[in-house]
Amino acid sequence: MNEQAQQSIRVSTFTGGVVGPSVPMIGPIVDGGTIIAETAPGCWGPMITPSFRGGHEVTTPVAVEGAEVGDAIAIRIRKVLVTSMATASGTMSALADRYQGDPFVARQCPECGAESPATELEGIGSDAVRCVACGAEASPFRVSNGYTIVFDEGRQMAVTVGPEVAADLASQAAEAMALPEESQQHPIVAMAPADIVGLVTRLRPFVGNIGTLPAINMPDSHNAGDFGQLLIDAPHQYGITEEQLAQRTDAHMDIDSVRAGSVLICPVKVEGGGIYVGDAHAMQGDGELAGHTTDVSAEVELEVSILKGLAIGGPILLPLVEDLPPLALPHTAAERKVVERLAQQHGQEWLETAAPIQMVGTGANLNEATDNGVARLAELFGMTEEEVQNRVTISGAVEIGRLPGVVTVTMMTPLQKIDEVGLAQLVRSQYAL
Repeated sequence: MNEQAQQSIRVSTFTGGVVGPSVPMIGPIVDGGTIIAETAPGCWGPMITPSFRGGHEVTTPVAVEGAEVGDAIAIRIRKVLVTSMATASGTMSALADRYQGDPFVARQCPECGAESPATELEGIGSDAVRCVACGAEASPFRVSNGYTIVFDEGRQMAVTVGPEVAADLASQAAEAMALPEESQQHPIVAMAPADIVGLVTRLRPFVGNIGTLPAINMPDSHNAGDFGQLLIDAPHQYGITEEQLAQRTDAHMDIDSVRAGSVLICPVKVEGGGIYVGDAHAMQGDGELAGHTTDVSAEVELEVSILKGLAIGGPILLPLVEDLPPLALPHTAAERKVVERLAQQHGQEWLETAAPIQMVGTGANLNEATDNGVARLAELFGMTEEEVQNRVTISGAVEIGRLPGVVTVTMMTPLQKIDEVGLAQLVRSQYAL
């Protein structure tokens, strides 16, 4: 890029559902610069908008000056501010006559057969999405069991509402969800689902899709090892081979600890990296068991920095201390004194100094995702997979990010190894070591 790099960039435009090397970037931003992103809801809104080529609506990617293939980019998440005052979600069912191979990607009108048809909303409810060309009801998905949920002004608490309130919100759905001006999705609140009423929960906002561009074009929701399985030998223009899936960057994680205060380290697979963000959620339990959660509009602030020559297979997450598994909490001074006495009693002269590293792993299922995370840790730190397995078992954990195949593999890692790969400064800063 020939443009002069900027210290700060605000992005409020979107890709239309596809990420990859052919997607134009804005910027560049300087190494150490700030991105302020106005994000649109993911999942349900794009899912009921047949013109989309993916299941999300992520921001236009931002290039980082000096980021080259084989580097990594550290993204410090400074803020995730929910701007929606309500949303809707639930479990899904797909309608077989409205897509070819993949209902998230290759949609068609069930009557006129138009591919990725333009649609508009007529009224509210499950039949509100209509083909512009022929007038047929055209949403490829149904909310099989769902809810409409509202948030308090402080965005701390939430409650699901009954049919009458859901219908009132549906009549002003775009405003209730605070859809960004450039967003092209139909707001899911317009469907007015209300199967669960009066449920009380807390907000704990995080970002479900954040990272760098993959080395091949793919739907934004499929840039992961589990969703990406749908692309293998698919009968549409984004079909890939199994080998090509390795070009992903695993930006679609749905890991609930990717929230304000965490640091996400992402691989660079195209020049400039191309940082994009979307699919913010108001809350989610580990696993995202329903397949979907509370998609919201949000303002997300990120600080980015390049890690030269750090070639990683997928994202590394440095979560907040309170989001670490118990065995991977940094050791306190009191704990260190206890273990020093223990080692002395048994004649053990040398002790590791270690810190937590959390590797994201993805795959067709949780077993494959775990294997992927273990292999990535082994490659990064020059260990055997057996050593990683032992270390994770007694000083870490495997935790579910999303079913069917996203996990975090956390390991207390020798600081010497962390320093050798160039991560010591970030890790020490994150955990006050």
